[in-house]
Amino acid sequence: MRFKQFILMVLVGLWSIQTDAQELAATVNVQTNKIENQIDAKIFTQFQKQLKDFINQRKWTSDVFALEEKIDCSFYITIESIVSPGVYEAKLSVVANRPVYNANYTTPLLNMQDANFTFKYQLAQPMEFNENRVQGADPLEANLTAVIAYYINIIIGLDYDSFAPKAGMPYFNKALNIVYNAPEGSGISGWKSYDGQRNRYIFVDNLTKSGFDKLHEVIYAYNREGLDQMSEKPEIARASILNALMAMQEINEANVNSMVVPILMQGKFTEIVGIFENADKSMKKQLLNTLTNIDIANINRYKEKLE
Repeated sequence: MRFKQFILMVLVGLWSIQTDAQELAATVNVQTNKIENQIDAKIFTQFQKQLKDFINQRKWTSDVFALEEKIDCSFYITIESIVSPGVYEAKLSVVANRPVYNANYTTPLLNMQDANFTFKYQLAQPMEFNENRVQGADPLEANLTAVIAYYINIIIGLDYDSFAPKAGMPYFNKALNIVYNAPEGSGISGWKSYDGQRNRYIFVDNLTKSGFDKLHEVIYAYNREGLDQMSEKPEIARASILNALMAMQEINEANVNSMVVPILMQGKFTEIVGIFENADKSMKKQLLNTLTNIDIANINRYKEKLE
């Protein structure tokens, strides 16, 4: 029995019957407002359904997932323009969440925007992905599934890390393999280290390089030793979360201009405020000093709520 299944069974207080359910419970939303007068609407109706099936019906791990273990995630695709017949420029937003033990909410694992998503899709085009042949026969067709498969492995890796330290590394390495073997061609970007300051290469490089080893322990501590304990041991859990955030600050200071820390902090504002609003002044001061480094975009909002 794999580690995550055992933990989740304990968390919900029952033994679930194992099924062959796939790993993800994903929603897919495709917005075509900017090109709606230039296309046949049924193309992207089919595209949305086909992509959802590609994500949810494919096995991405060798593990067995029960229905309640499926990872909640969303893929939002905004079609920006038509490059040529069947070839589109788009923006992709990927969101993934994790349930919190004995609570009626989920915590954000990933909230990431990708502006470098160019792909080819034609009606009835099969969606295929082979991790041993990522480039495929047509680079623009292959780029569609390569990008999606990359983010699926990132999501699974983060989810696994949240239940056991470094348990997600095999999936981060799968994402890294996609980067190293990514499709190449006109209009395809986001796979190289020089494709801007925020791209797929840099993100997974952060998750796999030795300078970020401690980050995987932070993800575990924040979620399993912190959030999952809040209902029963709030003081101990709050201290664990603060220690995790302070460790994240150390990682950020040791890796100036890292990409991964700001992204992992996205969507955490409401959650962190709720956790620390009843903390003592000393703890709040420590927290604000830490957040000044790792979530500077929201520091004024934190001060309004916690000072």
